[in-house]
Amino acid sequence: METISSLIDRLKSVKHFSSFTPSQLKTIVTAGTLKKFVAGQTVFSEGSPCAGMFVLLRGRIHLCKLGPQGQMIILSVIEPVIMINEVAVLDGGPNPTTAIAAEDCLTWQIGYQAFQDLLEEMPQVGLSLLKVLARRNRMMISQYEDISFRNVIARTAKLILDLSQGGKWPIDRKKCSIEEMARRIATVPEAISRSLNVIKSRGMIEVSRTEIAVLRAQGLAELAMLDLERKSDATPSDSSVSSGMSGTGSNN
Repeated sequence: METISSLIDRLKSVKHFSSFTPSQLKTIVTAGTLKKFVAGQTVFSEGSPCAGMFVLLRGRIHLCKLGPQGQMIILSVIEPVIMINEVAVLDGGPNPTTAIAAEDCLTWQIGYQAFQDLLEEMPQVGLSLLKVLARRNRMMISQYEDISFRNVIARTAKLILDLSQGGKWPIDRKKCSIEEMARRIATVPEAISRSLNVIKSRGMIEVSRTEIAVLRAQGLAELAMLDLERKSDATPSDSSVSSGMSGTGSNN
């Protein structure tokens, strides 16, 4: 069971809150509430009134956009400890995305008015959000570039590099299915399967029923049109950032 102290420790691990004192964090924690969601449950829906800001403490959440024909695009895969829906809690507008629990989740949530009251008491809460929003903006620009300038094979190679942390770790296929991979790079499962076969035939990856292992990270980087050395040296922007906008809308 989560206590005030344990929540303060968890919240302090969120980059946005790391500079606050224990007393300030206690004020922030007590302004919100804990909420649980089961796998498959919608945390909040795009276009609905502001659901407030959430911090994911346990589990995994998909941030999605839904197309007019029900296509799902995964913008980000959120893992602890990351905050989400900060845009809506700042402007009071509708939720810009849909959040779906990919696993059973525990979150901390603060509503719009409670957050506005915090801003009056601690203006630095809002100021520290500027860097977060700047990083998310860079992420969206990167996603746009992926869709606009990379074909499906290149996007698949880039996704494999991101999911394997530059080729360091095998990708668990139970945790990241073909369908999910497709939704993360704006294509369909069939196109992902074809791309994996092409990349495998070039000796860059090894694919089994349970995992995808990277054999030639530099080859993947060249296929994805990336500078692997520059990518690995770059400061991580946000652990919620996924590799490319995902979805089922494009076969390019």
